[in-house]
Amino acid sequence: MNTTATKTKVAESAPPDWKSWAVLVALSLIWGSSYILIKKGLEVYSSNQLATMRLSISALAFLPVLIYRFRRVDWSQWKSLLVVGLTGTAIPAFMFAIAQMHISSSVAGVLNSLTPLFTLLLGALMFGSSAPWAKVLGVMVGLAGAAMLILFGKEAGAQGNPWFGLLVIIGTICYATSSNVVGTYLRDMSAVTISAAAFVMVGLPAIAFLFSTDFLDVLGHKEGAWLALGYVTILALFGTVLASIIFFKLVQWTTPVFASMISYLVPIVALSWGAFDGEPITLFHLLGMGLILSGVYLVKN
Repeated sequence: MNTTATKTKVAESAPPDWKSWAVLVALSLIWGSSYILIKKGLEVYSSNQLATMRLSISALAFLPVLIYRFRRVDWSQWKSLLVVGLTGTAIPAFMFAIAQMHISSSVAGVLNSLTPLFTLLLGALMFGSSAPWAKVLGVMVGLAGAAMLILFGKEAGAQGNPWFGLLVIIGTICYATSSNVVGTYLRDMSAVTISAAAFVMVGLPAIAFLFSTDFLDVLGHKEGAWLALGYVTILALFGTVLASIIFFKLVQWTTPVFASMISYLVPIVALSWGAFDGEPITLFHLLGMGLILSGVYLVKN
């Protein structure tokens, strides 16, 4: 990364207008549906297979775009692009898939709301953003909500070991890192170009890993495998490819913290899908979500 850029704060952006808010709502519907799609995919495939399928499909979708835009990529920023690929999709893909073997899609969606809190925290610690004490308090309140969901995991609908919720938290830290990197180092690069370069860089190795597993055997012989592949394809094309382009563009239009405010709406969508699929929605869900979103509110203001 450019060491000079590390000494500067994220450039000022125009205040969000109604179009920015509309994009935020659309993204919440897309990303809020991701957790139920992960759940459906895990009914057939292993967590590693699901994650690598998601990355592989995304890479194949972006490959023609990267070939077309290859000369537009500022390859001097390859380190930043690789960090975006790893933290914006690769690592979270594995974290969420593994976690949802043990916790419900609803809990995963609620915990994902921590993203703006870590966006602020990492922005202050590593990217030169300011962090008043009120915002630090917001981070603490949000983390208290996450702790409630994990410590009272059984009551909050965990299917196995609720401590696997920590993997979701690691995923949100990765998302926060990606947002700050895009907002700090890649603001002048097209969102489509960022996505194409970053996702292909991490997706092509994922293809090789996928075919080293028994993926083809499962696809050919296990009942429901093609339907589950359809769910993962929707997850990859909409929840990863399309959503990432829109999200990176939103970061460039506004700020990383505003863009991560999608986490206000994502848990509502995730809880709705979970309830529709028969997952219990308990008081602990609502209390945990209330604390997390209260923390997000304090961070935002």
